[in-house]
Amino acid sequence: MDKEGLKRRLDVSAGRIKADVVIKNGKVVNVFSGKIQELSVAVCDGVIAGVGDYEGEEVVDAHGCYVLPGLMESHIHIESSFVTPEEVGRLLVPHGTTTIIADPHEIVNVAGIRGLNYMLDAAENTALDIKFMLPSCVPSTPYEHSGAVIDAADMEKPILDERILGLGEFMNFNGVINGNDGELDKLLVALNAGKFIDGHCPGVSGKALNAYTMAGVGTDHECSTLEEMEERINNGMYVQIRQGSACHDLRKLIKGITPVNSRRCVLCSDDRQPKTIFEEGHLDGHLRLCVKEGIDPVTAIQMATINAAECYHLWDRGAIAPGRRADLILVDNLEDFSVQAVWIQGRLVARKGEYLPEVKRKDISAVAGSVTIKDFSAKRLKMNLKTPRVNVIEVLPGGIVTRKTAETVELDSEGDFVYNPEHDICKLAVVERHHNTGCLSVGLLKGYGIRKGAVALTVNHDSHNIIAAGTRNEDIAFAIETLAKQQGGVVLVDQGRILADMPLPVGGIMSDQTADWVDAKLVDIHKAAYEELKVNPDVEPLMTLCFMALPVIPEIKMTDMGLFDVSRFAFIPVEAGGLIV
Repeated sequence: MDKEGLKRRLDVSAGRIKADVVIKNGKVVNVFSGKIQELSVAVCDGVIAGVGDYEGEEVVDAHGCYVLPGLMESHIHIESSFVTPEEVGRLLVPHGTTTIIADPHEIVNVAGIRGLNYMLDAAENTALDIKFMLPSCVPSTPYEHSGAVIDAADMEKPILDERILGLGEFMNFNGVINGNDGELDKLLVALNAGKFIDGHCPGVSGKALNAYTMAGVGTDHECSTLEEMEERINNGMYVQIRQGSACHDLRKLIKGITPVNSRRCVLCSDDRQPKTIFEEGHLDGHLRLCVKEGIDPVTAIQMATINAAECYHLWDRGAIAPGRRADLILVDNLEDFSVQAVWIQGRLVARKGEYLPEVKRKDISAVAGSVTIKDFSAKRLKMNLKTPRVNVIEVLPGGIVTRKTAETVELDSEGDFVYNPEHDICKLAVVERHHNTGCLSVGLLKGYGIRKGAVALTVNHDSHNIIAAGTRNEDIAFAIETLAKQQGGVVLVDQGRILADMPLPVGGIMSDQTADWVDAKLVDIHKAAYEELKVNPDVEPLMTLCFMALPVIPEIKMTDMGLFDVSRFAFIPVEAGGLIV
């Protein structure tokens, strides 16, 4: 901004000249004072020039609606919506979201810095202001094969990009707490650049949490109990209260929000599919739930606006006040939060659910075609167990945390697992798909509910190898081979038939189609999963399965390298009773 531009804004603010736009007859929510007042909001050159009595070249009558700051998503993975940044903008903006803090570690785990550059460029094609965090753990641990490896030296250039606010969720919390050289080098890249560091530390407490916080980590979105929430706030961290497609923590953690600690709470989705957005909205849905559960509406709005802005040092937004960005929304009331209009930097970008700008898309060729598997056949899925007493990954509905259990299963004459419809245990396979290593592991999954056929996908956090669950080796193999042919995505099969599928050509994790197309595909997939394959109706069939290989979420997971006990941070055999270090 030059002196002439500043002078013009001052003239509007002082009432000497008309504003570009004035929103009148609205009830303005002040997130600083908590007051709601009937005032006009004056906009000049994309910023708020003043709040009070103003005249404008264009006048918008709010008709008694509430005027709120644009909503801010504090932590989300765009890739988990199965669509690209341009389409995420089209999805979220009509729900009042004007800024998101995105961690692109899914595509970076697949394609490295090339994937990051694709996301940065694609984000320029949407009205939604997408800020990025630089993925910190690629791969999330050394216990899996990812498509790329990003070390501290690789981070030094991108961390300086103004579109990157800091270092993404530091999932290798053990590496931080124990002071591992490689992890310290990454932390120092961010700290020396004056950038923020996001956290990820489920179950960490006491001195270990002190060490993690001391390293500069400022947030955590993995709180699952009120005790964890309180301890993190006591340590000065922001708690990102999550309500996504697979993880539903908001209603549980609302009970821990008080008038004193609420300013350290922010709202996030982490992972949110189009189906969830179409049915429940985005942060507008979070606000509805907060108010329904007894949170004061202004407190809820603070968690979705100014709290997130202050957390990420975005001092230019998050409130309706002079000098802030004119990111504004109109909602009909403070219970339903039905969004009537959205402005981003003073530009009207959505009206009554419709995204107004033209959608332009970035070419995907740099991140297309990413599925190669070596020496794979159904024979490699045989388990050759020596005992029927086995370690099993048990799905816990409503989240991505699992339980390690020991179960007795049926084996054939060669020691392979035999599915029994009387017991809710199926076979789980993870196949490396980036570098032709031929790595493959096979284990057992309880609670998923599948009774026949197989489900397979290349969306598999965070390294995004192929993961498949099924009852017969032949079905699992057919599903995996189908994924390789279509270069990634989702497929559900039964006895050589494809029941439903969704190709994902962007790195094997995102579609180049619209959210409506993805949603229609997901409807077919969910129908086939629940009605034909009989997946447990209490679990989300895709989001649940794709987290079964993430070795930083307790209690037990399985990567392409084997069955992994997260509590011990060590591989264990499928046979119960042993430990592989």
